[in-house]
Order: sequence, then structure tokens, then C-alpha cells
Amino acid sequence: MIALSLAEIAAVVGGQTHDIPDPSTQVTGPVVRDSREVVPGSLFAAFVGERVDGHDFAARVVEAGAVAVLASRPVGVPAIVVEDVQAALGALARHVVKRLGATLVALTGSAGKTSTKDLIAQVLQRKAPTVFTPQSLNNEIGLPLTALTATEETQFLVLEMGARGVGHIRYLTDLTPPKIGVVLNVGTAHIGEFGGREQIAQAKGEIVEGLPEDGAAILNADDPLVRAMAPRTKAKVVLFGESAEADVRAENVRLTDSGQPSFRLLTPSGACDVTMRLYGEHHVSNALAAAAVAHELGMSAEEIATALSEAGTLSRWRMEVTERPDGVTIVNDAYNANPESTRAALRALAAMGKGRRTWAVLGKMAELGDEALAEHDAVGRLAVRLNVSKLVAVGGIEASWLQLGAYNEGSWGEESVHVSDAQAAIDLLRSELRPGDVVLVKASRSVGLESVAQALVESGAEGEVAAR
Repeated sequence: MIALSLAEIAAVVGGQTHDIPDPSTQVTGPVVRDSREVVPGSLFAAFVGERVDGHDFAARVVEAGAVAVLASRPVGVPAIVVEDVQAALGALARHVVKRLGATLVALTGSAGKTSTKDLIAQVLQRKAPTVFTPQSLNNEIGLPLTALTATEETQFLVLEMGARGVGHIRYLTDLTPPKIGVVLNVGTAHIGEFGGREQIAQAKGEIVEGLPEDGAAILNADDPLVRAMAPRTKAKVVLFGESAEADVRAENVRLTDSGQPSFRLLTPSGACDVTMRLYGEHHVSNALAAAAVAHELGMSAEEIATALSEAGTLSRWRMEVTERPDGVTIVNDAYNANPESTRAALRALAAMGKGRRTWAVLGKMAELGDEALAEHDAVGRLAVRLNVSKLVAVGGIEASWLQLGAYNEGSWGEESVHVSDAQAAIDLLRSELRPGDVVLVKASRSVGLESVAQALVESGAEGEVAAR
């Protein structure tokens, strides 16, 4: 964070200083909420959680080098005491962002947010110092913590914004007002909480409503609900997609033999070929969104294409590909799942597994409400239509719907199996995998299927799977 004195911070957040010998002492390190992340010069934000109260760690973090604690009560060590730590954190982030003057890029969407945020960051880093959301810390706590990592050298701040209801993104854009707002898509993620796709579109579109006139709304031309957001902003509208009407678009899209997308990138300033290191055709749309942002910020088509072709995966468990010594390929996409991202992952599996035996290890897609049965059934059916060799459905009732969809799509009953949990899936795969197989692992975060992928990777390293 930019250096600020404790007195300045207290004034910004409307707090009272307690047990601070010298209010001119500066915070020179990051603002953190995890006591394990404290370094000398930090400010520790003490949140009260369901299991842990951050205030209980106050003495420990100061001993570790924290300058003070942002707290909701006195803690016996240097502290700035406020009524609401979350609100204070947001106020501090708003102050720092305004003072820095960096160009803020915000993005949202039902699927692909984190992958696209990583692409945007990797492209913009070629042009100037860039700070961006780590992993998918995109809520009312993670977003200000990310913004506060910016320094005087930061020129671009790329923030992912998530929402679980109408008004959430508006709150985030009030904390960190973007100049460029990106909407990727409107799908069915969290549809059970929103109540319908129209409500999701209403919430996602909040990201463009507060953009300044000299800003830019980057909208997906291939998604009608996103494209319909154009009248909701006073900023310039830039369309991306494969549509002929898109300002930034892709032509001649294809997948390499290994399942990596290749296409011709067309921008208002020129065209250039792109072959990505990432896996799956769905990354073409993500790349076009990143290209549209970069173009608006003055990068040439050649610069953008080079950056996209060299970009890798920054966030764990998102189409993370590991080749084992025995020839088995593990695709760990287990960070989260919704119908759109799961269909994209299955298509990527089919492309990667041409001429090889493929496994889809799938679990529950959460927060689908009344659509849950139909969506799980549809995913199971898609696995059959894509000729995935074997489906392993992991978990409870939702997994049974996956298997039922596969079974009802065709005479595939013997090629699908329903297992109770991750360990059962691990045991099955360890006994049946053959060299050359490709395994996709995907489910909502709560299922914890990353343990399956990790166990399979470790099995290959240990040489546990014999050639069959």
C-alpha cells in the first residue's frame, strides 16, 4: 500500500486511535486479514468470523511486525477502532484508489471471470505496472484488500467483481470506481440465489452504470443479455466476440491437436494471429475481452497477440493441466463449476482427448435452485454426445442426476458410475486408469474434488499406476 500514517488512516475511516504512542507512524506494508500474512509495516484488519475472531490475534500480529490493528474494539495494542471493519476497509480502499489515479479495470460475468482477469493482467503488464485480484478474491472484503496492494508505481488496477444479488456490484464499484468495465456473459451461476437470468443480467450490468463518459464498457457481442446493457452506460461501448458486428473479434477459430485455441485477432488497429497456451475454445471469448481492454488502453494488435499467445494460468485449479510420466493427463478444473463452465470444460476434454480414452470426474454444481435437476441431467447428456469415454459422478443427489442424464442419452450405463465421495473416485481411478488417458476433474468448490486431481498427480509421481 502507499505509505499512510495511522493518523491519516484514522481520519479516512472515521476511527479512533487507541494505544498508539505515535500517530505519525506509517503503514508501509500491506493491509491483511490473515495473521499469517503479516509482515513488518502491515495493517491487520480484524474480522469476526464464524469460527475465528481476528481480534484474538492482535498481540501476535503486532509482535510479528504489524504497525496497528483495524478493529471494532480496543485490543490492548496499537489500534484504530471503528464501528464496522468492513466499511472502514472499503473507505480506505476508496481513498487510496482516488489518490493513486491508476486506471481501474473491473470485470464481471457468470463464468470465466478469474481466467479473463488473469489474461487482462498479463497483457497489461507488458505496458505498465499492473496490480490485479489474486485468485478470485472478488467480494466486499477481497476487492478492497486487492486495491490496497497498489503503490505509486501502479498504472493499471484490474479487479474482478462477483455478485450474489442485485446491488452487490454497485457497492463494489462505489468502493473502487472503474474507468473500464467488462461484462463477459450472463449464465446460470447462482441462479438459485438471483431468481432468474434477467435478475443476473440486472446485477452484472451494474458494473457499466457508473462508468465515466471518457471510460469504456466492454460488452460481449455474442451474449444478447450482455449486449442489451449498452443503453445502461454513458461510456463508450466496445463489443467483443465472434459476431461480425464486434469491434474486437476472432476469425478462423480452431483448436490445436492438444486442445489449445488458435484464431485470427481483429482489432480496429490491426490484425494478428494468436495461438494460446490455455486449453479449451471458451478461452477465445476470454482472450477477446482482454484484447478489447488492451486496445482501449493503447496497445497494438501485435502487442496484444504476443501477450495472449504467451499468457499462462495464474490461478490454481482452473484447467490446470499436468502430464504424468506414464502418459496420463490430469485436467484440474475443480475450483468451481456452473453449467456454462462445465460444458466448456467437457468440450475441452473432448478436444484434448482425440484418439485417447477420456474420463469426466464431475460433482455437484451448486446454487442452481429449481434448475438443478435439469442442468445436471443436461451435463450428463452432453458427456455422452461428446463421446467422453467414462463419466464418474461424485457425491449425492446431484451426482445421481448427472449419471441419469448420461444413461438416458444412450446405451451408456456401463460407461458411467456414481460414487459416494472423492476418496471413492480416487480409488476407482487408481485401479482403472491406463497410460494415455485424459482425466477432467470439475465440481463446485464445496465438493472439494481438487483432492482427486492432486491424488492422481501424486500417484503418477510415485509410479503407482502400472501399464495396462
